[in-house]
Amino acid sequence: MKRTLQVLNELERDGVIERYAIGGAMGATFYVEPLLTFDLDVFVILPQSASSLLSLVPLYEALRARGYTEEGECVLIEGVPVQFLPAYNALLDEALREARETSYEEVPTRVVRAEQLIAICLQTGRDKDRERVRIFREQAEVDMNYLAGVLQRHGLERKWKQWTP
Repeated sequence: MKRTLQVLNELERDGVIERYAIGGAMGATFYVEPLLTFDLDVFVILPQSASSLLSLVPLYEALRARGYTEEGECVLIEGVPVQFLPAYNALLDEALREARETSYEEVPTRVVRAEQLIAICLQTGRDKDRERVRIFREQAEVDMNYLAGVLQRHGLERKWKQWTP
């Protein structure tokens, strides 16, 4: 994982991606007990192309040039399957902007804040997301005032009330 994060930092430094942050189940492990996961979800902001369309092609080409191969919907980087997820809405843009700077084995990285991970779960709405929200509520230190603002800004207050008795 250490080398995988170094590669992500190189991609950002080289301008292949503008910004990244770890999300999904792996991101959750920075706040709660580890969850079963098979890949590293990385939310990214991609540089604008001339056509204004988002494309993962330059990212995949840069990774292939470094010797990494695609495996299904992931790219295998130093043995870690990495799924790149472009920020496609305001919540993800905010999550990337406000991601927490941290380090993993002395490698600087960013992780989506717990409060935004919760909001992403609410927005996605799968059964496993509902379970993840429950785990966050039980185990993570969540800034409830900050979370309330996130939920309000992204229209998720009703879903929060439905999912949290």
